[in-house]
Amino acid sequence: MPKMKTRQSAAKRYERTGSGKIRRLRAGKNHLMQHKSRSRVRSISVKAEASESDLYKITRQCPYL
Repeated sequence: MPKMKTRQSAAKRYERTGSGKIRRLRAGKNHLMQHKSRSRVRSISVKAEASESDLYKITRQCPYL
């Protein structure tokens, strides 16, 4: 059976931690940041853990992540 292809658009958005969890970026840090406080921007910068309901979709799109 041939290897599954990885969707590169999804592979660039997620990373796997050492313990096996999948982390994602938070939304809201690309533009329109002049009215956001620095503490809010810092909290946006911290990566979040992907939700349990999305793990199946992520692992199907990125089988070797």
